[in-house]
Amino acid sequence: QVQLVESGGGLVQPGDSLRLSCVASGLTFRQYTLGWFRQAPGKDREFVASITSSGGSTYAVDSLKGRFTLSRDNGKNTVYLRMNRLNPEDTAFYYCAADRFGSARRWNEITYWGQGTQVTVSS
Repeated sequence: QVQLVESGGGLVQPGDSLRLSCVASGLTFRQYTLGWFRQAPGKDREFVASITSSGGSTYAVDSLKGRFTLSRDNGKNTVYLRMNRLNPEDTAFYYCAADRFGSARRWNEITYWGQGTQVTVSS
């Protein structure tokens, strides 16, 4: 059984940083491109960032480049999302995603999803 388990979310103040983690099990982790998506209340789920199976290349949406960075440790079956200078617009449920054959940028092509972790940015 494949599982993606996110952690690291919480309530933070504007300007703070967080690191989300996603631990995978039940799959050959190094074969998957990993991504993060987020969904704010009343909005569609949107792509945040992705990282290739080897970790050699990352991609983030333009609006988040410079604040959000992605990394992975294939030895630990874990992908990380580092989020800096958080603001209230970053408040959302954040989901880890594994894509066996694609770029992990399109929600309808994702192979496996995590259950999500809530990030709330508020003063």
